[in-house]
Amino acid sequence: MANVDPRELDGTCAVVTGGNGGIGAAIVRSLAHAGVAVVIDYVARPEDTADLVQEITSAGGKAVGVDADVSTVAGIDKLIHTAVDRFGRLDAFVNNAGIEKRHSILEVEEDTFDEVMAVNLKSAVFGTKRAAQRFIEQGSGGVVINISSVHEDWPMPGNLSYCVSKGGMRMLTRTAGVELGRHGIRVVNVAPGAVDTPINEETMKDDALRQKLEGSIPLRHVADPAEIGDVVAFVMSDNARYMTATTVFVDGGIMQGSAGL
Repeated sequence: MANVDPRELDGTCAVVTGGNGGIGAAIVRSLAHAGVAVVIDYVARPEDTADLVQEITSAGGKAVGVDADVSTVAGIDKLIHTAVDRFGRLDAFVNNAGIEKRHSILEVEEDTFDEVMAVNLKSAVFGTKRAAQRFIEQGSGGVVINISSVHEDWPMPGNLSYCVSKGGMRMLTRTAGVELGRHGIRVVNVAPGAVDTPINEETMKDDALRQKLEGSIPLRHVADPAEIGDVVAFVMSDNARYMTATTVFVDGGIMQGSAGL
């Protein structure tokens, strides 16, 4: 995979939903390193957002934090309006925001299911729609990057709603990618496997659990969030200009080498 050189994406702008921690923050850093002006969406921990903005701007980059609930179209519009008002344009929309509420089909409750769908899938559907409308208005193409999961394709018993939301994101990407291709708009999923983020904190702190997990990964390590962020920067770049309506799995081979998580 070609590297995205520093400043290669100078003059471009991206929105990253759920961008102030974990994989989202790594995506923000990778994009900023490539010269992208980044709108960082958050709904909690404003201090983390402020620190991330300071980190980027101190290094000569451009970033702004926006408190916006992307489970609503109004929240998505707020992010896009900020991008245009502050940086003059929108070139990429990264649907990264997501939550996980573990339950089986026999345990799932309506309110919990609705919450997961709203944050994980509804936000991606309308983020894709509103970003595409802006791209068409600009007349310059653009890219939507959905942060999916290996579980868009790989069942995880006991985590039903999350898997359903990621499966929906898979078909969103394929269908929207086909529909929007004539406008020069690309839609691509980036699907991580196991990543060293707060969601996996208990596993990473337990040596036995961590070693068991790493032993199931052909590359023998859990991903650093930066390994996901760098792929997102690649997908946004011209190096990926012929890539759309598909998923890039970034999982260390776990889907092929593991009996399951």
